[in-house]
Amino acid sequence: MNKYFDENQYFLFNPNFKKKKSYDYNLNNSIISPSKKYEEFFSAYWRTYSISNYINENKIDIFHGLSNEIPRSIKKTRAKSVLTIHDLIFIRFPELYKPLDRIIYRKKAEYSCQLADKIIAISNQTKTDLIEFLKVDKKMIDVVYQGCNSIFKEVADSDFKLLLKKKYNLPHNFILNVGTIEKRKNIFSVIKAIHIKNIDFPLVIIGKKTKYALEIEKYISENNLENKIIILENVNLNELAAIYQMASIFIYPSVFEGFGIPIIEALNSGVPVITTLGGCFSEAGGEYSTYINPTDIEEINESILFLLNNNDQKQIIIKKGLEFVKKFDDKIIAQNIMNVYKSII
Repeated sequence: MNKYFDENQYFLFNPNFKKKKSYDYNLNNSIISPSKKYEEFFSAYWRTYSISNYINENKIDIFHGLSNEIPRSIKKTRAKSVLTIHDLIFIRFPELYKPLDRIIYRKKAEYSCQLADKIIAISNQTKTDLIEFLKVDKKMIDVVYQGCNSIFKEVADSDFKLLLKKKYNLPHNFILNVGTIEKRKNIFSVIKAIHIKNIDFPLVIIGKKTKYALEIEKYISENNLENKIIILENVNLNELAAIYQMASIFIYPSVFEGFGIPIIEALNSGVPVITTLGGCFSEAGGEYSTYINPTDIEEINESILFLLNNNDQKQIIIKKGLEFVKKFDDKIIAQNIMNVYKSII
């Protein structure tokens, strides 16, 4: 927004002083953090209640809650409010959350939807869920897609790729999966397909481990798959972007997502995508990505083998993917957000 609409002044509310330097601010934008010790300590209270005082003090016209929440006291301010809802996974898959967390997340989302002047859903899937589960009027919701970091659009240096290959002991060709290693992301199905169907092609998984990852590691060990399955953690952004570009295929068999940014990252990196049929996945992947039943071992096997054995078709898919993913460019997203702002002022 600052880049494409620099005539406005922007304020970033950040309760964590240590992260101030993570935001590149200039004369048109600034960071607002808690001014009182108790607000700093109880950041959730500050975010939910105290922020309204700062909104009034800085004469802010629009407050945008970026992640499923706006202040409960927003109506006591002069500001109009926009709320971004990423997903309602805590309602769709309650078993993945602690009971208290489920209650808190739902209450916050419900109350924020009632208060907001406009709601942004990051996909049509999320819009549908808002209407179905929280009974939000569809006229209140605009769909504005997300993009990805611009580093995924830059070609990585060949020497840097070689360095990463040695650092992480990466094979020359591999299938890539990126995302938290948790049950909903469903990478176990791909590992089983590689083992049961004897796919002679390595899989590299990059993501934060959960208890689900322990089950995967046990399966890998019991079936002697150490040479076929590589799991990496703590890969920084520059490294991740380069590893995407080194991959032959990107596979994302998640059961459910609000959108699926890794799909956008892969398409920008010139990598063909295999992902889940239905939900939001086709919104992110476009017409030329490959869609599967994420629990069907046979479908996963056939999709991988098709891309590995049909290079001409694979190159067409890559080209079409690069064309499609332009719809998620920052300039387009910024304009869509600004359109939402203008609609309530």
